[in-house]
Amino acid sequence: REDSDLLSGKVKKPGKRGRKPAKIDLKAKLERSRQSARECRARKKLRYQYLEELVSGRERAICALREELDMYKQWCAAMDQGKIPSEIKALLTGEEQGRAQQNAAKLAKSGKADANGSAPCKYPA
Repeated sequence: REDSDLLSGKVKKPGKRGRKPAKIDLKAKLERSRQSARECRARKKLRYQYLEELVSGRERAICALREELDMYKQWCAAMDQGKIPSEIKALLTGEEQGRAQQNAAKLAKSGKADANGSAPCKYPA
């Protein structure tokens, strides 16, 4: 048994088993505990700051989406009355111009691959 312990790199020291009684100074232990508590509070503060920023960003996004929804509701109400809002006209004419430009670009390339070998984006930039 001793030979196998020596071969495996395990060397047993004579004495008691288990945990030895801590001879740590009580003041040092208390200071370590205080330092740990300070670090914990700092981490907690950072976590709450991050969450607050996340919430405020989401609230801004919600406000922007509500404004957009109100705009669409106004457009729908106008179209129900038979009026086409100028914004929609601009969008429609812009899309027609964009399509014409895309068709012209496709004809110019006529099967040529992109310089980097990737497919062109199907959405306008």
